[in-house]
Amino acid sequence: MEDRYAEVARTFGAALERLAGGYERDPDARRDLLQEIHVALWRSLARYDGRCSLRTWVYRVAHNTAISRVVRPRAAAPTLVAIDDDLDSVAEVVDREHGVDRRRALDRLYALIQRLRPLDRQVMLLYLEEEDAASIAEITGLSAANVSTKVRRIKQILVRQFHEGTHHGE
Repeated sequence: MEDRYAEVARTFGAALERLAGGYERDPDARRDLLQEIHVALWRSLARYDGRCSLRTWVYRVAHNTAISRVVRPRAAAPTLVAIDDDLDSVAEVVDREHGVDRRRALDRLYALIQRLRPLDRQVMLLYLEEEDAASIAEITGLSAANVSTKVRRIKQILVRQFHEGTHHGE
């Protein structure tokens, strides 16, 4: 089991750090969450039976741990609204900004992701890890078609909110 955990930590360590950052903005809380994720993975690997890929197992355990730790009622959770934008326009703004400004733009994007409802946040964070709709569906329990629809709609929300913040000096 130690070898399997070492493989998981080595293979998925950076992705797990990004995942924790998607759920927790505060650096101390992010480190605590990352530690909880690693503990949960360590404990869960004894139950891993290969019925799904190791990648799916790791993401499922990590997201379930994060959701159970950080989910709080969010009165102002965004509603999915169709808008004809794409995250590419966010990327253009980020590309125009340099150094610290680029980091601030990315931080603002992640702050918007943190405000999403838990399932929407999970879908978007997996999408940003370049998981395909089928993999996200397997991890979340949604259908692949539902994942594709959610990703498209969430991207539209994030673009709109990102640009609203840019124009209002956020």
